[in-house]
Amino acid sequence: PSLQDDERRRGTAATPMLRLRAFGPRHAAVTRTLTANSRRHLSAPASVAPRDWSSAPPLWIRNGLVVNHDGLFKADVLTAEGKIVKVGSVSKEELPAGAREIDATGRYVMPGGIDTHTHMEMPFMGTVAIDDYHYGTTAAVAGGTTCLLDFVIPGNGQSLVEAYKDWESKAVPKINCDIGFHMAVTWFGDQVLEEMETLTKDFGVTSYKFFLAYNGVLRMYDDELLKVFRRCKQLGVLAQVHAENGDMVDDGQQMMIDAGIFGPEGHPMSRPEATEAEATHRAIAMADQVGVPLFVVHVMSKSACQEVERAKEKGLNVFGEPLAVAMACDGREYYHPDWRHAAGYVMSPPLREDPSTKKYLAEALKSGAMDCVGTDNCTFSANQKALGKNDFRKIPNGCNGIEDRMSVVWHKCVKGLDMSPCDFVRVTSTKAAQLFSLYPRKGRVAEGCDADLVIWDGDSKRTVSAKTHHHAVDFNVFEGMSFYGIADKTISAGRVVWEDGQLCTENGWGRILPREPFGHAYADQITRDRCKDPRQYKVEREPYDGPVIQID
Repeated sequence: PSLQDDERRRGTAATPMLRLRAFGPRHAAVTRTLTANSRRHLSAPASVAPRDWSSAPPLWIRNGLVVNHDGLFKADVLTAEGKIVKVGSVSKEELPAGAREIDATGRYVMPGGIDTHTHMEMPFMGTVAIDDYHYGTTAAVAGGTTCLLDFVIPGNGQSLVEAYKDWESKAVPKINCDIGFHMAVTWFGDQVLEEMETLTKDFGVTSYKFFLAYNGVLRMYDDELLKVFRRCKQLGVLAQVHAENGDMVDDGQQMMIDAGIFGPEGHPMSRPEATEAEATHRAIAMADQVGVPLFVVHVMSKSACQEVERAKEKGLNVFGEPLAVAMACDGREYYHPDWRHAAGYVMSPPLREDPSTKKYLAEALKSGAMDCVGTDNCTFSANQKALGKNDFRKIPNGCNGIEDRMSVVWHKCVKGLDMSPCDFVRVTSTKAAQLFSLYPRKGRVAEGCDADLVIWDGDSKRTVSAKTHHHAVDFNVFEGMSFYGIADKTISAGRVVWEDGQLCTENGWGRILPREPFGHAYADQITRDRCKDPRQYKVEREPYDGPVIQID
């Protein structure tokens, strides 16, 4: 089926008329303006040279099993100039000149993976994440991921727009596949609310992250959180939260220091599950009061996952993102006798000591209680981690994951829990594309979609090692683990960028992806608002004219 047929069947065609029917006349002016601005911004920045299609000839992918989130079938796939031009039976007479034939017999042909949560070359705790946009996107395509959503992190008081431009300028020359940007809002003021509108209208930013932790540095306090949630709803963008109780974390850290605990084990002990569960519950409650869709990033514990599950059972518009590392590793690593090993796993929220958490999160993905898998890929070398050698609070937070994410999910969920290949596509690509306004351009194998594909070998196995991975970092949290599921070939915008264990990337091949507001997460928002409108419960009564006591 063509992309246009698919859109018509689902009622998701990205035209102003259909959007107005979906969201009503009160969103009309905003939708028209944003659609026009986004389309203008869809072209590459002036400083970016057009793609040289001679390095990406048409591809004829034959004999593979095409997998989408809603079905799988045997078909050929034909690509040209970055797009899928046909899915079905393709004869040699139909091939464009110079087409390359790829035999995908015994392989799945899937949409390339979408990592919902990365931090490339991010300044943090006095240093900078060692995976830059080159290494990050190189590791991504080596693992079958063709699109990542990275975070812009403004400094305290810094203009959000200027921060976006800074991040974009760092990324454009280096990226080997397409990326999009979330915006982290790290301070509050009227300027922030104004610039959120500018970023949404002019730059296509449709997801904003707010921290409930990191007091005095990144935290958004409750009264501020309500205001930015309302702004998100006005703009039709997805609100995201880092859910940890900042006051409990500060108190827990001081307790560890007072007890003489300075090593990496102090990190999880100072941030127990309750800090994550409480903040998750609070963020969900506040988002529900405002009526804004909420995406809870890096769900790391059973308790936080259960908060999202309960919200979904009540019909709340909440989505959850577990991390690949949380499905393969656990918090027992923090108690390793080797300091450098233990510090390599320090991230926030921390991995949980309960080893059954790994399977619990994988099962939640399979059931739909969790929605899509990110990595929080934010890597620091062993020597960078050593900044906290005498105080766990100073260990830079973060670990790798973007290269191994797809394999972890395949191994843990498909091989381990009998998840279907279709659901694998759902949690590694399609749901992310839907929630972050990239679908059906990405996250689907259909005519008219971007030719971001992975030819996947589900039966072969590989062993992870820092000696062979494609990150810049010198440590791998999955060291020595073996996973089923290998990217045989990865295709970004019609170009084979990973093939048979070899990279074929080009810096600058990727593009920055602007996105449109009022997307999938807002699909039934008008109905939700109507059901919760307090005016329907207003009681019309005669004015009270009886006695009133006098207060001195």
